[in-house]
Amino acid sequence: MGIFDFLSGEFIDVIHWTDSTRDTMVWRFEREGHEIKYGAKLTVREGQAAVFVHEGQLADVFTPGLYFLETNNMPIMTTLQHWDHGFRSPFKSEIYYVNTTRFTNLKWGTKNPVIVRDPEFGPTRLRAFGTYAVKVTDPSLFLREIVGTDGEFTMDEISYQIRNIIVQEFSRVIASAGIPVLDMAANTKDLGRIVAEAISANVTEYGLTIPELYVENISLPPAVEDALDKRTSMGVVGDLDRYTQYSTAEALQAGGEASSGLSAGMGAGMGMAMGAQMAQRGPWGASPPPPPPVEHVWHVAENGETKGPYSKAALGRMATEGALTRETFVWTPGQDGWMKAEDVNELAQLFTVLPPPPPGT
Repeated sequence: MGIFDFLSGEFIDVIHWTDSTRDTMVWRFEREGHEIKYGAKLTVREGQAAVFVHEGQLADVFTPGLYFLETNNMPIMTTLQHWDHGFRSPFKSEIYYVNTTRFTNLKWGTKNPVIVRDPEFGPTRLRAFGTYAVKVTDPSLFLREIVGTDGEFTMDEISYQIRNIIVQEFSRVIASAGIPVLDMAANTKDLGRIVAEAISANVTEYGLTIPELYVENISLPPAVEDALDKRTSMGVVGDLDRYTQYSTAEALQAGGEASSGLSAGMGAGMGMAMGAQMAQRGPWGASPPPPPPVEHVWHVAENGETKGPYSKAALGRMATEGALTRETFVWTPGQDGWMKAEDVNELAQLFTVLPPPPPGT
């Protein structure tokens, strides 16, 4: 992975690192058996940072460029080594190369569904997945908080933790956003931006940032999707009766002459059905009698309260017992406001004049 040029005998004179794995975040230049020569040439390429660790302590951090390891450009190392001016002793330190480029096309997704309260569908379970990118912004902090002494740290070692943070923040954002389920597809860009901003506060503590986060899909449970498809189909069909008539006509036309026998059978069946309907009308083709009238139910107003509903027979018994008088206000569905019982034709007959007492009394 690393390429080292050995110059001046046993000392390493040129230090640099090239990576072809595309997933290595940190790589350690091994110092075992080698002493770094004072004045050695250090190459840090674009998208890299070099961190010196001397006796367990973080020392100098080098950004892209070409450096000669001397006291004038290694102030922290000079202090740790207690170098005096003009001292040219070799030193042993661990050098960590940190990849500061973006690691892209990383996958995330909700392992379990997220429950949200939708204004139209009510409590609904959602699943989502997408991609994100991560980048090291503070090499020394990332080395101290995450990598430790790992000599070769890859993206896979931290991606699981970052995915958990993304899912946690996505669940919180989606549950509190108040966006209807049917409008979420139009707001995935904003959702990704909000989630990325919420995650940044967490991953900054590791020396990382999430420059990109995309929500590729938000899906409903299969049962809800089936119900939604049926609802959409009903909206497309519109008038179900006219659609049925149209479908029947299309089926008959598609049959053509090849289905003449079937058409004849259908015609005979339709003729028999029409004959049965005519038979029900009687020998003179008279229409069937109308349905019996619907019996009204009545409500009674008494002492500012509404009682009922009562049938007409019940009101007759109440009139006999004196609980219903001519002045009692009554109402039935379809009636224009409350009316006195004596003013309702259907109830006026309940208040007939009592017969005179029998003779001989």
